[in-house]
Amino acid sequence: MANQNQNTQSLTEVLRSPMVKKRFDDILGNNSGSFMSTILTIVNNSSRLKMCSTGTILSAASTAAALKLPITPSLGFAYIVPYKVKDGYQAQFQIGWKGLVQLAQRSNLYHRLHAGKVYEGQIEDIDFITGDPIRGKKISDNVVGYIAYMELINGFTKTLYMSMDELREHAKKYSQSYAYDVKYNRATSVWSTNFDAMAKKTVLKQLLSKYGIMNVDANSTDMARALAADQSVIRSDGTYHYVDNDRSRKMEMADIEDNVNDELEAIPSHEDMVNEENTFDRIEPDIDEEIGGVTDSVEFAESVEYTIPPEE
Repeated sequence: MANQNQNTQSLTEVLRSPMVKKRFDDILGNNSGSFMSTILTIVNNSSRLKMCSTGTILSAASTAAALKLPITPSLGFAYIVPYKVKDGYQAQFQIGWKGLVQLAQRSNLYHRLHAGKVYEGQIEDIDFITGDPIRGKKISDNVVGYIAYMELINGFTKTLYMSMDELREHAKKYSQSYAYDVKYNRATSVWSTNFDAMAKKTVLKQLLSKYGIMNVDANSTDMARALAADQSVIRSDGTYHYVDNDRSRKMEMADIEDNVNDELEAIPSHEDMVNEENTFDRIEPDIDEEIGGVTDSVEFAESVEYTIPPEE
């Protein structure tokens, strides 16, 4: 309890410092005050976030701020999630399905996004040339997989399908919490308690990371940055540490990070904010997550100038 109070007090003091306030003011303008208040509210409402290092909390929050994504959990755009490591807890940034949709919409390049269940019989086969599913007819209510679809303004379309077995293997590979659930026959990870939401987010994220637009213009780079930062602890130098199955995650995200324009301003360093050394060792299966459900489809109207929604 004493450690939690010390961390909360330290975070409060850091957020009050002129340098940190100026940094958030530069990123968010008039919304910086409510955003910083939300950081404190989220941490105060989570016993595990209270035990996270201040530096990793600020890095995760700064990533969301740079992407102009609200971090209020109930909104479903982005999250600050505590992960347990050998020497305590570290906070990581996670983007929600709404955040992916928001970044796609802001890019002015996407016309439609879809993610949803596939029932037995609805897909007969996968075209080996185009990779598109060959449609069939539903014969039961048995879910056999999940599908994501995107249509760009320029007419390009792409579909990505993952079977239930592929999704489970993906979860075991990239979520140690789920791997422990399978090993010990328990249900503690979000993959076990809300498989539907995680499966929809996974196929949508896989589709966007493989076939989405990753140009060097600011809006497209936001998508690349978000995909690279998702489920990572962001170090003080702006690099990503994927605490949940580090080696596999690095391999998956290597191509995405290569697309981020080095000339754009990086996520701000917090070396001057919090002078602490972060170490990452073996991960223990302990995580708090709030992942909202995914809408079946989203069709974008004419693009409008985006500003971060006010925190509630």
